[in-house]
Amino acid sequence: MKKKLLALLCAVLLLLGLSGCGGKESQSKELVLYTWEGMFPQEVLDGFTQKTGVKIVYSNFDYDETMLEKLTQAKGGDYDIVIADDYIIEQAVNAGLVQAIDKSAVDNFGNINPRYQGQFYDPEDKYTVPYGCGIPLIVYDPSAVDFEIKGYNDLWNPALKDSVAITANYRVINGITLLSMGKSMNEEDLDVIAQAGEKLLALAPNIRLIQDDNTQNALLNGEASAAFLYTSQVTQVMAENPDLKVVYPEEGLGYGIMAAFIPVNAPNAKAANEFLRYLLEPEISKACMEYIGYVNTNGAADSIVDPALVAPDSAGSGEFIMNVSEEANDAYNRNWTAFKAACGQ
Repeated sequence: MKKKLLALLCAVLLLLGLSGCGGKESQSKELVLYTWEGMFPQEVLDGFTQKTGVKIVYSNFDYDETMLEKLTQAKGGDYDIVIADDYIIEQAVNAGLVQAIDKSAVDNFGNINPRYQGQFYDPEDKYTVPYGCGIPLIVYDPSAVDFEIKGYNDLWNPALKDSVAITANYRVINGITLLSMGKSMNEEDLDVIAQAGEKLLALAPNIRLIQDDNTQNALLNGEASAAFLYTSQVTQVMAENPDLKVVYPEEGLGYGIMAAFIPVNAPNAKAANEFLRYLLEPEISKACMEYIGYVNTNGAADSIVDPALVAPDSAGSGEFIMNVSEEANDAYNRNWTAFKAACGQ
């Protein structure tokens, strides 16, 4: 009798559209998005709900490694869409935590600019949709610097003593030092990495600030006359002071891609594929990139997005920060620790 009553109750709940038994019906009306805080304008999230009837539950992490740990613990479940950095996505794919995109549902996949396809973390473009590209650049105040900055090596110029602000990513700063030496940002040779550490120490007298958040403010308030900034910071600082000068370093660029993927056991993979298709609509890409200030990866949106968010063809060569051996990574960390100590930070 109790079983019959329970079955009848479940049927009534389903007819009423309530959560019901087992939760499958409610899951189909939700999409759990897992990424950093502040990655989407609210109107974009609301627009997806209005279009599909699927409510977005926005969940955040602080670091890529935190995301991977939680996704591993969940065995590729709990989340429907994850947006994270390229190097950690490679680890997630290799761990079997990512499922292939349904290209029949994401039928506008071709909107992605070929420049951002076929990358190391997804060489066959099976698992990811790029969300935005980061290209850290040098920005300087020409009224406060009496020479033209053309590349990374210029940051070592003694004329910039105690006046350079840089971001705080140890691999990126090691990487641009290696680029200034004509080496790869992903150097594995421990002797070469040690040489980069010695050169990095020589930069210390010029460093005013090492900081990840709002590094651009050092330029705006006059604390620094030159800075090495993340893409979103470059966008912000140029909007506030267009008299500053942006430099695409002549030694080459360091690229980083944020991309979206669907975990292998996503509760609502159908809605996740719909969301990927939604992200690739040109107007949606425009709204997202102009909100976060990253370089646009959707070629179909290049003609409508802010031109400052489209990497010029003249931007030159570059490479991605990639996963390296444990020994090489330890060497990069040693360089960084010694460098920060020399800077008094």
